[in-house]
Amino acid sequence: MKSVLIIYTGGTIGMKEDPADGTLKPFDFSQIKEEVPELNKFDVRIDSYTFDPLIDSSDVEPSLWADLAQLISDKYEEYDGFVILHGTDTMAYSASTLSFMLEGLTKPVVFTGSQLPIGVPRTDGKENLISAVEIAAAKDPEGHAYVPEVAICFDSLLLRGNRSTKYSAEAFNAFASPNCPPLAEAGINIRYNTDIIRKPVYWDAQLRVQTHLDTRVSILKIHPGITPMVARHFLCAPEIRACIIETYGSGNALSKEWFLQILKEADAQGKILLNVTQCKSGTVNMNLYATGASLKHAGVLSGADITTEAALGKLFCLMGRSDNNQWVKTMLEKNLCGEISK
Repeated sequence: MKSVLIIYTGGTIGMKEDPADGTLKPFDFSQIKEEVPELNKFDVRIDSYTFDPLIDSSDVEPSLWADLAQLISDKYEEYDGFVILHGTDTMAYSASTLSFMLEGLTKPVVFTGSQLPIGVPRTDGKENLISAVEIAAAKDPEGHAYVPEVAICFDSLLLRGNRSTKYSAEAFNAFASPNCPPLAEAGINIRYNTDIIRKPVYWDAQLRVQTHLDTRVSILKIHPGITPMVARHFLCAPEIRACIIETYGSGNALSKEWFLQILKEADAQGKILLNVTQCKSGTVNMNLYATGASLKHAGVLSGADITTEAALGKLFCLMGRSDNNQWVKTMLEKNLCGEISK
């Protein structure tokens, strides 16, 4: 029998109305098959693990990612797949970062959640959970996982974790992946996009888990009216090792001399500067316009079509592996686990 471990970290999906006082409270996931009886139709052993205390997704810290990665490592040989129930606000950050923390992954790690609690009549939580469990347990005729990736399952779509971003605060299709097609779509049947899904080089590879993260990263969003004081703080502060610069369009920013000078100062200090577009869709091309070229000449690297969430997780992991900023810069431009189109 195939087996799946459901890991509940917190979030809306695990809430149920208390009949005594009408408030929403977490329910016991050891009784998940009673709450979602459809799961009984799968020939899958389903176990659960609940974090204590539960974590609101707005309070997610890198320590949670380390705990999740270690838990998956500890249970890796016991289960065919993992489903992580998580609040939606930071789910894309968590899925992105775990994709870099779990090296040599050969089993599905599927994040899901809901916009409405699982215990209310119109909940989207049941369908999301059912699809996530089915995908986490699914194997091809050779016995290999269909989706050996970290992914997000939401509203009938399975998206690569490090390509996803939260798109809507209210709609059931809360997540989007503009620069990468879905890994799978759940309709009458689950249709897997085998041309997109990444496969391991070796199916018998040993899972390697990185739990040390260096979080000395700032995010500077370019906007009209930005001041030298703000730019210098985000780019040159001594406690900052790297800065994600969210730019306009295809990677453009203001061409004021003071701004370019601050960039050059940051580069001279050895800072890691990564250019990520503010647009949901498209890629950074710093050779297209003069403003983009000026950033490149000032030492800024292209993030291609990476999301801010994935850029943050990638930097955390790479910087956690090495104190050599030049090595980190080299690795940033490589496609490590499907996070950029290269």
